[in-house]
Amino acid sequence: MAEERSVEPREVRDWRGRSYRIGETPQDLMGWPRWSMLALAWLAMATVGVLQYGYGAAVPALTMRNGWSPVEVFWPLAAWVVFQAGVGMPAAYLLERGRVGSRVLTLIGAVCCEVGVFVLAHSTSLAVVLVGYSVVGGAGAGLVYAACTSVVTRWYPERRGMRVGQVTGAFAYGSVPVVVAMVLGLRADVLGPALLTASVVIFMLVAAAGLLMVDPPARWWPAETDPRAWALGRQNPSAAREFSAIQALRTRVLPLMVLILMGAGAISLFDAAFLIVIVGGLGVGVSVTAVAAGLVLACNGATRAAAISVSDRLGRRRTLGAVLAIQAVAQVLLAVAVTTAVPALLIVAAALAGLGGGAFYPLFASLAREYFGEERAFEVHGIVYCAKAGSGILGIGLAASAVAAWGPVAALLLAAAVGAVCTVAATALRRPGLPSTLPTAAAITVTG
Repeated sequence: MAEERSVEPREVRDWRGRSYRIGETPQDLMGWPRWSMLALAWLAMATVGVLQYGYGAAVPALTMRNGWSPVEVFWPLAAWVVFQAGVGMPAAYLLERGRVGSRVLTLIGAVCCEVGVFVLAHSTSLAVVLVGYSVVGGAGAGLVYAACTSVVTRWYPERRGMRVGQVTGAFAYGSVPVVVAMVLGLRADVLGPALLTASVVIFMLVAAAGLLMVDPPARWWPAETDPRAWALGRQNPSAAREFSAIQALRTRVLPLMVLILMGAGAISLFDAAFLIVIVGGLGVGVSVTAVAAGLVLACNGATRAAAISVSDRLGRRRTLGAVLAIQAVAQVLLAVAVTTAVPALLIVAAALAGLGGGAFYPLFASLAREYFGEERAFEVHGIVYCAKAGSGILGIGLAASAVAAWGPVAALLLAAAVGAVCTVAATALRRPGLPSTLPTAAAITVTG
């Protein structure tokens, strides 16, 4: 392949000393345009997202077929989220250091996802489902998530936030057709065959995408964009210096980001997992339930890339605060809608919950790069994303007990309070490595 290149690769450095490899086109490296890698990652993410967002639609059928209680039925999903998010950091470590490629991780993830759905289709034992679906299936989806975000980040270094937002958005809105179909027609007697078919389709689509994935060389940069001009013209300022993952953890900023994402993620997961069950019990009709569920997921995914575009103009922190505020307000509206059972209000509240329920994920990914640098950004964001594991426990597992004990309205108001705290906490985010204050006259006065 090297003999066919019209331009030999060379390295350039920007004003901060960062190195870029330029001169090679995607066709030189793999024979396809780079948008093909974006499309493959989008397909894989849209497919594995069904394991998370489709579970809530399957809850009524699972409860009836397996005889699980309203609390028991949600714990497999809570554990699934723990393992899906938990593999993020080790996967990021391996990918960042070139120990494993995106193709290998995606293929392993395809097998694990198939096993997880296959177990859910055939077993009525809670313990078996926790091992097969939650541990194996959740870890597999996490591997695919990490691989897809990595390959897109590397092929689109000049537009990371936008492209990552597009593929992570597919993780949510890619499930909309499946979820709507499940709400409208899934019954306990057809649950097994439907999940068995889904396991085969999921494996085939994810494995096909993984087989075609190709990683670019380290520090590759598209020839049509001058990296030095790009570095100078960035609208959001760069990190004060490059942080390792350990150094980032020692700052006050990264632990705060973890806590905020944990709270916001818990609310987002709560809405996605419980909305169908809550709205379905109001007697508003299966069509309203399907529309509300579809809007939550569609808005959750579609706003992720849009949030990056808005934050390019308004700033990441300000946009993050707005997203979290929308999410908190949506919980109050959902509580009112559940109390009144007004279909129009339910639909509006569901759309707002979706708007605030996903956009914060790519914003945190962008903040990780702009606060802690480019060299270990994938690892640093892996630490932040691992907070989703705690979100699964809070927003699904413990929330199931809260809904059973206090009712959905109280649980929604509690979610609103958590959202308000996250919104206020986001105002305290500051770029680490910069002076916190400027010298004052009193500080520089020489006495005596």
